[in-house]
Amino acid sequence: MEPIKKIAQLLRTPYQTLEKLFVDMEKISGKKKVAEKIFELNQELVRRKMEELGIELDEADVQSVEAEILKKVDKADKALFEYLEKPNFYDAVSCDKMISVAENISGVKNGFFLKEEKLRDFLFLNPPKNILSALGYSDIQAMLNKEDLYEIFAALRFVENEKWLNSVFFRPYNDLAPNSFEERPLKIKMLSEKWASIGATFVGKKLHHISHLKELGFIFVIPDKNSNGAYRPGQTLETFSLILHYIHEIDFFSRLFRLYAEKKNFGSHLVNLLACSISPCVPSGLVNWRIIHRYLAKIDPQDPRLFEPHVNSETLHWLKAEKEMDKLAQENNLEMDFWQGLDDFCGEIFPAGKKGEEIVSFDLLDNIISLTHGGLEKYLYHQQEALWNKIFIEYMGEEKLEDLLIENIDKGYIELG
Repeated sequence: MEPIKKIAQLLRTPYQTLEKLFVDMEKISGKKKVAEKIFELNQELVRRKMEELGIELDEADVQSVEAEILKKVDKADKALFEYLEKPNFYDAVSCDKMISVAENISGVKNGFFLKEEKLRDFLFLNPPKNILSALGYSDIQAMLNKEDLYEIFAALRFVENEKWLNSVFFRPYNDLAPNSFEERPLKIKMLSEKWASIGATFVGKKLHHISHLKELGFIFVIPDKNSNGAYRPGQTLETFSLILHYIHEIDFFSRLFRLYAEKKNFGSHLVNLLACSISPCVPSGLVNWRIIHRYLAKIDPQDPRLFEPHVNSETLHWLKAEKEMDKLAQENNLEMDFWQGLDDFCGEIFPAGKKGEEIVSFDLLDNIISLTHGGLEKYLYHQQEALWNKIFIEYMGEEKLEDLLIENIDKGYIELG
């Protein structure tokens, strides 16, 4: 198959769009046959991994390939679960090693974050009524006297009304100045057990058990009653990898906070950045790559911006996290051989019975998520976003991509040519 045609199929993108992109990028960079290089690498990776799965390539179908990949994920997850001393995701102490290992292998220590005094000011200015009620306090001072400040801010995300948060609580962020920030260590912790039931009361089954606050430099795990002492397939890999990912995402945003501290309108820059705003339009005429720093496919897999040339900062953070996990696995025999040397953009198209053909992602993250959902759902957005980044990196370089993201994220696109 013609390289550009195959890449277009894996990206679900019109052939003409990619053909023009490769021609234009070749003129800008002087690098030739990049499409062929990506195509051949993907084919070789697929061939090698199918041998490891024990499936003949010409006899494979979607169901059999996905089932065997999930077995590999499950094996790696169990090995990591044992290595991290069987973390109980309802008990903070048992997760200490997981957090410690993630902190150590990431190498990220400090960042540029909001001062704690400003966090307290925000709570007094606009008291979070749902949190006060859930904890049984009549005023903010009484709550702050007994509760952890960071845990309160974490709870804002899953206890308070989203409309109130965006229109009321976070509005004062527009008035923040650089001196509201300080250099301090990044913080990772599991929240107190009480937040498990409180969170479930407000958001039920939609509760995500790990998240982060970039401006606080805070990553938090919400206790999960359903996994109290019990092994749950995929949960250890998912939580550990997300912690690593969030560490690098916070580090990336911290660099931006420092950059904006030297510009005018610091607060408005900060708010736009935290909102993950995406440029509504990209100028035509030059080679422009839209910048996306969230997963649009989670909301709408048919969002037209997904089929235009773009780069995704999320994928860059995952690339770092996966490299660190790969090194950790090699040094501690964590049953992740299948993913060693397997680029996250790797994917293939297989027969899918009455459905015709479907894409299978070989990306570790897509398959971890599928395992945690019992293998009942498939995920492609990590693989497809990684493939867009791969095209850019082959022409411009990985370090250049990160530098250009930092320089242009407020504009919303990278202009080349």
